[in-house]
Amino acid sequence: MTSATQPEPLWSPSPDRIAGAQVTRFQAWAAERFGAPADGGYPALQRWSVDELDTFWQAVAEWFEVRFTTPYEEVLADRSMPGARWFTGSALNYAEHALRASEDPARAGDPALLHVDETHEPAPLTWAELRRQVGSLAAELRALGVSPGDRVSGYLPNIPEAVVAFLATATVGAVWTSCAPDFGARSVLDRFEQVEPVVLFTVDGYRYGGKEHDRRETVAELREGLPSLRAVVHIPLLDTEAPEGTRAWADLTSGTQDPVFEPVPFDHPLWILYSSGTTGAPKAIVQSQGGILLEHLKQLGLHCDLGPEDRFFWYTSTGWMMWNFLVSGLLTGTTVVLYDGSPGYPDTGAQWRIAERTRATLYGTSAAYVMACKKAEVHPSRDFDLSAVKCVATTGSPLPPDGFRWLHEEVAEDLWIASVSGGTDVCSCFAGAVPTLPVHIGELQAACLGTDLQSWDPAGKPLTGEVGELVVAAPMPSMPIHFWNDPDGSRYRDSYFEMFPGAWRHGDWITITDHGSVVIHGRSDSTLNRQGVRMGSADIYEVVERLPEIKESLVIGLEEPNGGYWMPLFVHLAPGAVLDEALRKKIASTIREQLSPRHVPDEVIEIPAVPHTLTGKRIEVPVKRLLQGTPMAKAVNPGSVDNPELLAFYEDLGRTRR
Repeated sequence: MTSATQPEPLWSPSPDRIAGAQVTRFQAWAAERFGAPADGGYPALQRWSVDELDTFWQAVAEWFEVRFTTPYEEVLADRSMPGARWFTGSALNYAEHALRASEDPARAGDPALLHVDETHEPAPLTWAELRRQVGSLAAELRALGVSPGDRVSGYLPNIPEAVVAFLATATVGAVWTSCAPDFGARSVLDRFEQVEPVVLFTVDGYRYGGKEHDRRETVAELREGLPSLRAVVHIPLLDTEAPEGTRAWADLTSGTQDPVFEPVPFDHPLWILYSSGTTGAPKAIVQSQGGILLEHLKQLGLHCDLGPEDRFFWYTSTGWMMWNFLVSGLLTGTTVVLYDGSPGYPDTGAQWRIAERTRATLYGTSAAYVMACKKAEVHPSRDFDLSAVKCVATTGSPLPPDGFRWLHEEVAEDLWIASVSGGTDVCSCFAGAVPTLPVHIGELQAACLGTDLQSWDPAGKPLTGEVGELVVAAPMPSMPIHFWNDPDGSRYRDSYFEMFPGAWRHGDWITITDHGSVVIHGRSDSTLNRQGVRMGSADIYEVVERLPEIKESLVIGLEEPNGGYWMPLFVHLAPGAVLDEALRKKIASTIREQLSPRHVPDEVIEIPAVPHTLTGKRIEVPVKRLLQGTPMAKAVNPGSVDNPELLAFYEDLGRTRR
């Protein structure tokens, strides 16, 4: 989609909004201090940030007053990918920056966190109380012998205790890693066994969809399966007694010690995130204290325009990188909203009610939730007071054009809609929110600052206005410092740098338009390639799921041994819908007319539900492998799937077709 077909923006920021945005003030300051372009607005700043990469990141560090306990020698000593070395020789601490607002006596009583459960009643935790609990817990971790580089794990929902445990871990220089309590024992062990944590923070259970889910048996399995543990800390979310051999949360957080922040090297590990692990053991992705600090200050302060007056709500769980991103809202002095519960309980409009009750100024959710609200005929602006909401952001999958229109019509006409795209791999965005640029339907506003985002053809030639591979051609500070247990770096290199050595290939199809916006077409490793015409699966989902009869869909393109190509579309029907000949014809004509006659599916097959990863992404590549005849044990890791029983259908279908 280019400006030739989409000339008129859906929304444009007002002159006052542009003038007041932090990125505007940053540009004027960086022009005076570092020679950034004073004119040309965001596009000129973005170009400069890539051309003068080390100067840009030096400017970010100074603008946000990053506290280096040991000063850096060089901003970027080595530009190679992988292996870039940032702010060499320096030391700092992420947690010190996350708690900076608590140093201001005027803010001590303000809420740092607003916790909301399924009652939708916000409960505040002040900056002063957050600082006290982090200081107390950090002292107890040191007393347990936890030292810099040790791993500390959390089997926790999105609750204040998770934030306190993470910040205390970072305070002492240890390495945080977490999973949500809806993960089964095998899924958690697939992750935690790799990194050998010395402490496990865990709940006894959680509440979801109006029900209590007891996890004590799972916790017992985790304790049994993690011989590296020196301590287990029990958080009684369901009011049970601490099991024998565990420590009680209240005992570890009752002290009054001020946090003592361990200065660590810039590239010291902060946390370990995990890939979805659908086709093998999840990759354990290690990111640095300094790299995340700088990247998240840029992303949240400049792109999301967050500051002390804001309230930041993103629907997420501790098993998804968006939780880490959300908690980093504290870096900008923002009040962070933690919601622990079902996204649609007691009704589909639940997240809008939470945005209303917490007075969220930036509300983030998934594209899937937006489309579910549209289908359920939710009317947010009619039913809720959303006057505080300045921006609705979406990620997880591309927001379809209808999602943009629905938000514009049903939430507010003067609404900044930020569809963003990045990845767990960098715990940030490659493209997305820019408060000073217009929003075009179906498009991400622009590449992010300091991100050399390009679309490449198979020969590595940059493209404009055409679909290509998403490539980042220069290093970002939050790129992994390494994968855990990958001593020679081969697994890391194979994951991102095999196709284009020296450049990060992410695995998405994108178009960079002639007006600088970005369109995401879905994963390039599950591309639909018919008669040489490539299309992303997201394009199919966008048109098919507009049909009221279709709740969700899954499309697979299968190269066959005889040179043929089979493209089935699997559909999960809405209640009351029937997959008859009329609906099949309707689906075919919709795709033919709105997308491409070449991408009309060969078959439309009804399924009871679409399988997803534990973080809600449709599973395409493992299903493709099952249909090609790969045995289940090699095609997919069942522990990474929300409903593994759904996979047997595809295995049987693959066997039948052969």
